[in-house]
Amino acid sequence: MKQKPTIHQTRVVATSRLFKIEALDLEFSNGVKVEYERLASTGVGAVLVVPILKMKGHEDQLILIREYGAGTNRYELGFPKGKVDDGEELLDGANRELMEEVGYESAKLTFLKGLSLAPSYLAHVTSIILAEDLREHREEGDEPEELEVVRWNISEIDELLVQEDFTEGRSIAALYLVKKYLETST
Repeated sequence: MKQKPTIHQTRVVATSRLFKIEALDLEFSNGVKVEYERLASTGVGAVLVVPILKMKGHEDQLILIREYGAGTNRYELGFPKGKVDDGEELLDGANRELMEEVGYESAKLTFLKGLSLAPSYLAHVTSIILAEDLREHREEGDEPEELEVVRWNISEIDELLVQEDFTEGRSIAALYLVKKYLETST
């Protein structure tokens, strides 16, 4: 494995309510020196939860949400997600987001994988969590409006992938991870 560059200095060049931009003075093993900028991680991390609702006599369903995305200025279909609070365990944060955003609690949470989004400049990881054994339980969340909860038959995953408003990379990757997990666990 290659030797990581030496970080000679890190300094904050800008901050906002949500972001901290750092400049890093790096020296690579071949002697080349450069300055990189990155969005620094400002918390414990984030979770994206893929809830699967099993109902006797009915097909298993994925539970998604449709919420406004300021970055794209439109409503997006995706899985419940959010940041993990300081002092909160990863799976507890996943269950909290699930209760706040879709009104279910999970008795079986499985960590599938941590995903980086843009590792060249973003120091952020989203943990993909599978939620099974669901029961209704709603907690008050911090959303500015009520989220639309959408149930999707698990046999229709391919149709979900072509939905015009199902575009978020983390949700698409999570769908593939869950599909693979379910194929190998049965």
